[in-house]
Amino acid sequence: MTESLPDDVAEVLELVLSTDEPVHVALRQQVPGLSVKSRCTCGCGTAYFELDTSEVVPAPTGPGTVVAADARLFTESGECPGEVLVFAQGGYLSWLEVCSWSGDVEVNLAAARRWLRPPS
Repeated sequence: MTESLPDDVAEVLELVLSTDEPVHVALRQQVPGLSVKSRCTCGCGTAYFELDTSEVVPAPTGPGTVVAADARLFTESGECPGEVLVFAQGGYLSWLEVCSWSGDVEVNLAAARRWLRPPS
């Protein structure tokens, strides 16, 4: 079942794709047309996208599947328990993956959202 793009997914995409690199600029332009096709069932927050590719221009990522953006996650204490990866297939946003490297710190989309925000 497809759902519109939830705020947590939209914000993490915005934070990870925030640079002026041409690939990131092109992928940000695809975000308004994204919807979530499915999510990982383990609770990590990984989201798989659906996108009408006839409505957007592909990003210059080349053919195949690539990691188009990534961001390491740092806790308030400076520990790095994981990362967020943004995948593109053929230049189109495909999925957002939340990866955990730690058994001690819970890494999920809510935590990634908090850790990726600039300090206030």
